[in-house]
Amino acid sequence: MSQTLRYLQFDCSEDGNGIVRFEAMASVGAAQWSALQAEVAAVLDWAHHGFAGVRGPLDDDGDWDYDLHAHQETVATLELDYDPRSRRLAGRALADGIVRYSLTLTLGGTPGFAEALCERFGLDAD
Repeated sequence: MSQTLRYLQFDCSEDGNGIVRFEAMASVGAAQWSALQAEVAAVLDWAHHGFAGVRGPLDDDGDWDYDLHAHQETVATLELDYDPRSRRLAGRALADGIVRYSLTLTLGGTPGFAEALCERFGLDAD
């Protein structure tokens, strides 16, 4: 059974050694942050339970591994104008900033892991 991913859109690549990498980045507002976290947890939960005991560095004969990073920033819309006399842009924030979260997830694995991941989450490995 395939589960559709709403926030994670993976790009896939294969190296010369047959290792398949899936890379995704998502950027969401505070209202979607918990849903994004739940989606990432679902993918990692599937991998940890479906391929238990075989996670490890791919160079050391692991079947799969992952790298996960996130950051939080405050984003404010700027009003910009060009001043021809000074030949510069001038800007000011229109409102208080809003919180935005960005997350990157990279999964790498053997062809068997990649095939199972694609099947489970409806990904295209081409």
